[in-house]
Amino acid sequence: MTHALPGYVCPEDATRADVRTAPWCCPLCGGPWDLDFAPDPASPLEPASGPNSLWRFASVLPLPGAFSVTLSEGNTPLVPLAERVHAKLDFLMPTLSFKDRGAVMLAELARRLAPGRVVADSSGNAGTAVAAYCARAGLPCEVFVPEGTSEKKTEQMRAHGAAVRVVPGGREATALAAREAADLPGVFYASHVFNPYFLHGTKTYVYEVWEELGGRLPEALVVPVGNGTLLLGAALAVQELARRGVRPPALIAVQAEAVSPLAAAFAAGAEDADPVEQRPTLAEGIAIPAPPRARQILAAVRASGGTFLTVPDTALRAARRDLAGRGLFVEPTAAACWAAVGPQAPGDPLRGRTAVLPLCGAGLKAGPAQPQPEPGPSTSKNRQPDPAGSDELGR
Repeated sequence: MTHALPGYVCPEDATRADVRTAPWCCPLCGGPWDLDFAPDPASPLEPASGPNSLWRFASVLPLPGAFSVTLSEGNTPLVPLAERVHAKLDFLMPTLSFKDRGAVMLAELARRLAPGRVVADSSGNAGTAVAAYCARAGLPCEVFVPEGTSEKKTEQMRAHGAAVRVVPGGREATALAAREAADLPGVFYASHVFNPYFLHGTKTYVYEVWEELGGRLPEALVVPVGNGTLLLGAALAVQELARRGVRPPALIAVQAEAVSPLAAAFAAGAEDADPVEQRPTLAEGIAIPAPPRARQILAAVRASGGTFLTVPDTALRAARRDLAGRGLFVEPTAAACWAAVGPQAPGDPLRGRTAVLPLCGAGLKAGPAQPQPEPGPSTSKNRQPDPAGSDELGR
């Protein structure tokens, strides 16, 4: 039943809209929506008694009533990496990335709205997750991808029955093509950036950490950030759990050194981030030159008492090899947090705090983790990323 669905609200100009009839973005400013939803802190939160999926946390999710779309996502393990650092293995999701947390929410929402088709844009993991959950929901799905997208990922999308539309040009051209399609009647735009229901799916990451740590949170949550979908979901959960008396952690956001508009804005004390040049990096999933939710991301990190860290590709390679040597084979972007706070990171970025970081995407979707020759000083600025080792997590 759609009448009980929380509506959209624009964080910039307070425009409100009914989720059943709203455009995919705010009609006044063109920005992404937030959700007019805050769970009751007195509502029962007993995940152990619920279904074996993130729907165990239904009391804090904005889709009331019975759900039908699930692949038993969630419940990913929490394993130690160092004395005070744990990793949450979100690459052990049904489609091998954390994007399943948000995709299941969008697919369930779309099922209730019954559109003619679902449209998404992605260069990898978001598209495969949306395709899989639309298949589970019985919804026709179309994924727009930039040329050069990994054949492994487009093959997975097609295997789930999605129509794959290859768009000449880069990620921005792909998003524009998808949004043109999203403006047509009967289309639901399953955007992991613009649709806030996705963020309420990713917040279950923190609820699971809270559960696994026995009803508490670590002193810091280290999160890779591009579009900020995992960090903003984490911030939602931290706020909600704080209302239940849980001590909130600092949010430590990690960006690729090559493309780090948010880190630059944070260091400058700015409330918003200026667009930066799209430069090559192995961490393609967080290489977002102009994140639409930049103001919200910066505000969330500051409010938590956290900070931003950046990592170069050399550190990403080393961290990915180190994780593989510990039995954890992940995509390059998924190694960013370990590169930022692990034993090879300079100084003591965690300042002795306990921390949890996510490993967001499986290495099977990317290239090998073996050492690669480093470019010399004269060529480092012109180096191109290894296509086999790149990934798109769009965090």
